[in-house]
Amino acid sequence: MIIPGVEEKLHKLPGFCEESSMSVGLKVDCKAFLGLKSVYRMCFATASFFFLFALLMLCVRSSKDPRASIQNGFWFFKLLILIGITVGAFYIPDGTFTSVWFYFGVVGSFLFVLIQLILLIDFAHSWSQIWLRNADEGNSKSWYAALFFFTFLFYAVSIAAIVLLYIYYTKPDGCTESKIFISLNLIFCIVVSVVSVLPKVQDAQPHSGLLQASIITLYTMYVTWSALANVPVKHCNPTLLIRTAGNSTTAQPENGQPTQWWDAPSIVGLIIFVFCTFFISIRSSDHTQVNKMMLTEESPAMLGGGNTNPEDGVHRAYDNEEDGVSYNYTFFHICLFLASLYIMMTLTNWYRPDQSRQELISPWTAVWVKISSSWVGLLLYLWTLIAPLALPDRDFS
Repeated sequence: MIIPGVEEKLHKLPGFCEESSMSVGLKVDCKAFLGLKSVYRMCFATASFFFLFALLMLCVRSSKDPRASIQNGFWFFKLLILIGITVGAFYIPDGTFTSVWFYFGVVGSFLFVLIQLILLIDFAHSWSQIWLRNADEGNSKSWYAALFFFTFLFYAVSIAAIVLLYIYYTKPDGCTESKIFISLNLIFCIVVSVVSVLPKVQDAQPHSGLLQASIITLYTMYVTWSALANVPVKHCNPTLLIRTAGNSTTAQPENGQPTQWWDAPSIVGLIIFVFCTFFISIRSSDHTQVNKMMLTEESPAMLGGGNTNPEDGVHRAYDNEEDGVSYNYTFFHICLFLASLYIMMTLTNWYRPDQSRQELISPWTAVWVKISSSWVGLLLYLWTLIAPLALPDRDFS
């Protein structure tokens, strides 16, 4: 809907952009199908779809619940429901819908960024634990050298990012907010890095170290960059100038400029989104968990230590969720609901759909949401470091 030329092509479709009565007797504003508003309506459809199923799957404990068959089947009908909601979304009157849905997107994106941060912290700890375990069991010099290399690389890239942010997103005589954001996140990253190597923290968590801190630092620098790319002050935001310049050279439809989302912060954000989706899919991919979650060809007898050779030589799948579901169905759909809102805000660069299409400027809301999410992420990582000290009687293994 927002790639170059598509808005213009939509205008040219016969009957698509005529504000005439449809067969259902509704008046449809052509602008509601284009650009930002198209993205908002399509993501509204997917978000509504997943939210509907999140409610439907509340308290499903096992496959004995009739609703479990809906989660794992009826794909044709679920696809029809999604298509129906998508079509219906384009008939929503313009009015205050886009303005209200913008704030839903802001809150949902903030929560999804927190999920990404939790996954990133989990990934960092898992990475360090695996490599340190390999160092204990094999050639320790090679594994420690690899740990040192990636830790140095991540910190080097982070330092380069900080320098570039100061150069391009601040001015000597202004941009005070940008200077404060960069400086605060730099200080916070130094603090968590120092805490990660404190002797008491190392004693409580032998696997904690600078690798995890370097990953969190690098991600914090990305979030800071993404926030500064939404600062609505042109002389403090070169990304904003690039977006405006890019749109000024694009073929213009009748109702204004199309939205350019494919700048570097948005592309990196989508890459991180795909990485987190991939990581959560393989997070527990040891043999036991794979067999449990993927409905493999093992039988209950095999899991109980019985005969592993079927008499007829045929391997059969079985229902392994009679005693309990392998994952929380509702939480699964909530994650996808929040992901839909995050994609919506990423593809629209956090612009309000009711703004003038000539001014591609996002509100300060986007900046504060991203910056505050980086602070919460650093706080979460700091808690993972000091939690064993604060709660010594709890097992954090």
